Amino acid sequence: MAEKGLRRAIARHWAPLAGSAAALLALSGCLGTSGGSDRQSGLWVNPDNPAARQAREQRRAGRYAEAELMRRIADEPIAEWLGPHPRERVRFLTESAAREHRTPVLVAYHIPYRDCGRYSRGGAESDAEYLDWIREIVSGIGERKAIVVLEPDAIAQVVDGCIPKPLRAPRLALLRDAVAMLSAMPATRIYLDAGNPGWIKDTERLVEPLMKSGIDQADGFALNVSNFQPTSVTRAYGRRLSLQLGRVHFIIDTSRNGNGPLTSVRGEGDDGKSGDMGAVRSATDGQESWCNPPGRALGDPPSTRTGDPSIDAYLWIKRPGESDGTCNGGPPAGRWWTEYALDLARNANLRER
Repeated sequence: MAEKGLRRAIARHWAPLAGSAAALLALSGCLGTSGGSDRQSGLWVNPDNPAARQAREQRRAGRYAEAELMRRIADEPIAEWLGPHPRERVRFLTESAAREHRTPVLVAYHIPYRDCGRYSRGGAESDAEYLDWIREIVSGIGERKAIVVLEPDAIAQVVDGCIPKPLRAPRLALLRDAVAMLSAMPATRIYLDAGNPGWIKDTERLVEPLMKSGIDQADGFALNVSNFQPTSVTRAYGRRLSLQLGRVHFIIDTSRNGNGPLTSVRGEGDDGKSGDMGAVRSATDGQESWCNPPGRALGDPPSTRTGDPSIDAYLWIKRPGESDGTCNGGPPAGRWWTEYALDLARNANLRER
């Protein structure tokens, strides 16, 4: 058990870079993330991802402009969200990545009473079933490298009261058990999801739930998963939470935040005064602000060269092109939606001109 307490110290020196040349590049000050994928990140690109399959179909149909747009998504390392009975899928993903000396990003999203029974409802039927599911992930990873983002929304939904009070403490304890299982794997990096700055405005409210969920045994926390908050705002929010937790590291999902959230107001904090982090608050309180909002764009490509010692990586955790749910014309949550993927890529091109 003593070794697990070292994980945070180890995480501070972690970067999944592919070889010494990449490490030298990272140290040379070449820290930007714009201008295409960071090929030195050491992150694995699944060659059979939905965007890659879509691009191949578009080329066969002669829709070359659409195929080129789709390649902006297809060529990036994107997280794989795990479903029921994940052992063999995880084994396949980690073995495929290991053959290329790269690291896959996995998302564990199966907590009981998932999403408070809303768009992404589902998950395990019991705590015991959930822990069996985590054991399958552990077995599938083995000694190979993996980054695991643990349970998007699970902690923030405890904080905002979405989870019924009798279920809150058991959920945090369940997350702590999951972290303990995953952290036993020496090459696995675990990041507990902590919501986004547009959701839980006061980071102090997240500290105790994260501690009860085992952040001390994890490698850090994840922010902005499946959301649209700008990187600059999320970075400032993460730094504040990091300090409150004792300088814990974090990662940021930049997959769809190129244009920020739908209809935002900058520069005011919750008290109506100018905020020290340039807060962004959605002016749309309903689902449209987070569920397939129109006009969004791809964000900075995945990279472990963040230029910030507290940020381990910018990742694409949400797969651009997968629906948030049956809202704004979208299919059910998690289904591929070609038109939305094309819009994200097209809007990113416009933003970069």
